[in-house]
Amino acid sequence: MMNTADKKTTVLAFTGKGGVGKTSLSAAAVRLLSEAYPGKKILAIDADPAVGLATALGVDVDFTVDDIRKSFVKTAESGNTSAAVELLGEAKYQMFDALKETGNVSFLAIGRPEGAGCYCKVNAYLKEIISMIAGNFDYVVIDGEAGIEQVNRRVMEKVTHLILVSDASKKGLQVTRTILTVAGEMVMFDKAGLIINRLPDISVADRLDTAGLEILALIPDDPGLAMNDIAGDSIYSLPGSSAVIQGAKHALKKLNLIGDV
Repeated sequence: MMNTADKKTTVLAFTGKGGVGKTSLSAAAVRLLSEAYPGKKILAIDADPAVGLATALGVDVDFTVDDIRKSFVKTAESGNTSAAVELLGEAKYQMFDALKETGNVSFLAIGRPEGAGCYCKVNAYLKEIISMIAGNFDYVVIDGEAGIEQVNRRVMEKVTHLILVSDASKKGLQVTRTILTVAGEMVMFDKAGLIINRLPDISVADRLDTAGLEILALIPDDPGLAMNDIAGDSIYSLPGSSAVIQGAKHALKKLNLIGDV
């Protein structure tokens, strides 16, 4: 199977504790990359069970990777082994069918975490398919739930850019340090950096303990984004001058992923 290394796919994984704005920043990165490289293919992967990235990108989700897994488990548990094997063989095609495409951006939702009755080999196979699909894209942006374990377990073991997101709270920064430590053991990555989001005042940045992590962007609290979320509008509704777009742009520039957009 093709993997991300074969095509030198750039894979960005956004992670951090809940409620710090990972999804908005993931969506902003998708928007900026698609605008910067209209001839490139971008894959957005929503690895958070809440499927918030779909809303942020204005995508309607009909089918998730977990739906594929559940259909296999249900068939296998009914005792119809031959049908289950056939279903698993078709998983690759079902995964491509689950992709939602708009312009040069495709979207894939992972869905709920594995529950009782999960099959480890099935999950490993589905992760292989995701990696294979990702290898067909130039850029992959993953919106992960809190922590890094499920990115490794359910999506892929290799990312090129691990982007840790925190607010200004001590707890949020502690979580990013823990994630980085765990990521060093579980996930291969080339570069890691920190975005501090929702700062009440930029002046407090000097007092934050970032444990030596490279700061990719300092983003003030963005009332415009809050109103956008309340209205249920996508990231594309925000003006380019909004704090979250400007912050994401600064981070991507610092990572040498985009130039002036």
